[in-house]
Amino acid sequence: MSAVLDPVPLAPLQGPGFWKRARRSPSFMVGLVLSLLLVFAAGLSYLWTPHDPYNVDMALKLRAPDATHWLGTDPYGRDVASLLLVGARASIAVGLIAVSIGLLLGTALGLLASARRGWVEEGIMRLSDFGFAFPAILSAIMLTAVFGPGMVNAIIAIGIYNIPTFARITRASANAIWGREFVLAARACGKGAFSITVEHVLPNILSVLIVQATIRFAIAILAEAALSYLGLGTQPPQPSWGRMLSEAQTLLFQAPMLAVFPGVAIALAVLGLNLLGDGLRDLFDPRLARKR
Repeated sequence: MSAVLDPVPLAPLQGPGFWKRARRSPSFMVGLVLSLLLVFAAGLSYLWTPHDPYNVDMALKLRAPDATHWLGTDPYGRDVASLLLVGARASIAVGLIAVSIGLLLGTALGLLASARRGWVEEGIMRLSDFGFAFPAILSAIMLTAVFGPGMVNAIIAIGIYNIPTFARITRASANAIWGREFVLAARACGKGAFSITVEHVLPNILSVLIVQATIRFAIAILAEAALSYLGLGTQPPQPSWGRMLSEAQTLLFQAPMLAVFPGVAIALAVLGLNLLGDGLRDLFDPRLARKR
């Protein structure tokens, strides 16, 4: 799903046509519902949680789900349902900021490479190759060794990992647009590379970037959970789904549901965003739209 898509004109987001096709797309509708549930959980945690997620009460540790604690309690007596709601904040924050870093910087570099060509394009592409040598987890380990673990370092690591991905996707998509007739006509009218990039190239590759941003968001959530599981991401006392999994691994036989709940939350969040991206890809592509 993360492959570079052929650049196509951006289908309109407004109007009955788009939403009529959207309602007929199972991937889009299921992905949208799951993604909205993730956002709703994070937003609800700012207004209400069943219990204080930071309250430690060892007398209540490892309680089974009941009417008071809907999903039970963890080894420190904290309410699991409350931890899951608040943990959604970290997933969204890390994913949103990290993907924004990759999208903004990567898109700028990709557009520059496509517009200038020559040694500029070659230099940016070789820099992207160098960036691929440092995946998010490896980058986080290096940053942790220098600055210590934390959410900020996790965001930086995931964001750096996203930059070369967006740069390559943008460059490949923009190169196809630069050869189109309307771009040649704009050049014949005397427009410069910057004006053509802003007015013609970027609008025609937005669909590709939106789909990729959605999919990279899912990957960022998964990376944040992995980093927190390793102790390199979100730090206590801030709840995190990855750290909940880490804390539950020694209690799999005593309280297996402690690992099931955050695992299901991560799986549903990633599944929802991937389905949403897949549905958007189909809706934005006029060739697929005509088949529906």
